[in-house]
Amino acid sequence: MDKVLDLLSLVANEKGLDFDEVKEAFKRSIIKTAKKVLGDIDVDVELEDGELKIYQNFTVVNDDRALNEPEKYLYLDEAREFDPNAQIGDRLRAELDLSKLGRSGAMALQREFEREITRLLENEIYRKLISKLNTIVSGEVIKVDSDENTWVELEGVRGVLPRRNRIKGEKFEVGDVLKALLKYVHFDNKKGITIELSRTSPKFLEKLIEAAVPEVRDGIIKIHGSARIPGVRSKVAVSSLNPRIDPIGTIIGKNGVRINAISNELNGENIDVIEYSEKPEIFVARALSPAIVKNVRIDEKNGVAYVEVDPNEKAKAIGKNGVNITLASMLTKYKIELQEPKEKTKDTSKLENLFKI
Repeated sequence: MDKVLDLLSLVANEKGLDFDEVKEAFKRSIIKTAKKVLGDIDVDVELEDGELKIYQNFTVVNDDRALNEPEKYLYLDEAREFDPNAQIGDRLRAELDLSKLGRSGAMALQREFEREITRLLENEIYRKLISKLNTIVSGEVIKVDSDENTWVELEGVRGVLPRRNRIKGEKFEVGDVLKALLKYVHFDNKKGITIELSRTSPKFLEKLIEAAVPEVRDGIIKIHGSARIPGVRSKVAVSSLNPRIDPIGTIIGKNGVRINAISNELNGENIDVIEYSEKPEIFVARALSPAIVKNVRIDEKNGVAYVEVDPNEKAKAIGKNGVNITLASMLTKYKIELQEPKEKTKDTSKLENLFKI
């Protein structure tokens, strides 16, 4: 089997795999095959100068183990045929001829090597996918099952967009190109790679903004967080590291071109862009936009924000079906309780004194 290294190099190049990993995979294949065909033997494999050498290891003994397990043990007199200086307890090795495996062994070796290469390919794909976690991927829809889970082809592997991760009202058909967040990747030796996609995650909105706005990609504008009711409405908090750049206007774009494109990708979801503040009172007040807030008091211990709004602003603060206050609470991480301003009572004590007799 001369020039085995050339053959392994060819496999590595064709599959886009690391040569040393392919070489180790081939060694493992030989060892597994030899043990399957010849029994539980101790095998070493060496690949040097393009040549393959396989060695069977023996332990020198002077008891019945050499008779009962000849594949592992040698009598001292047998061992001295290989090494005249052999002693009891020594470890010796003899070159093993692959032809002993026979035709069935050769076929078994081929199957084992193919399995090893498949595992390497899966590991390589897994490593690439892990590096793309929480980023946007796109692929062609290849299947929509009876539970309305959508299966997508992603560079040779299949990902699934579960129904629960799909925006309400969306429907996909085979052949559609779908964008989604790579939410979860898991590798199992039996089941292979499991990939879960999401179009409902707040991170998907953030990554869409990043893709659409160069200032976000360049780090000039920072996204501090987002909250979504998918397909209905969302809020995203941003700030600018450059005082000359308006973070809200930049993300919205001229005539709303940027934010409208993102909204269209999210099935018409309305997106509120607010400016982040490190002061929680200001942040909560801005998060309740378009309502005008009179005062905010923060109870850090209980995680509650008590917000005063005029009666005519209360409906705006709550929003249709409670959407606005829910999103503001999700975004700021405070439970928001609305309160009407307390009326100030006039001090009439001096006035009453005028009428005392």
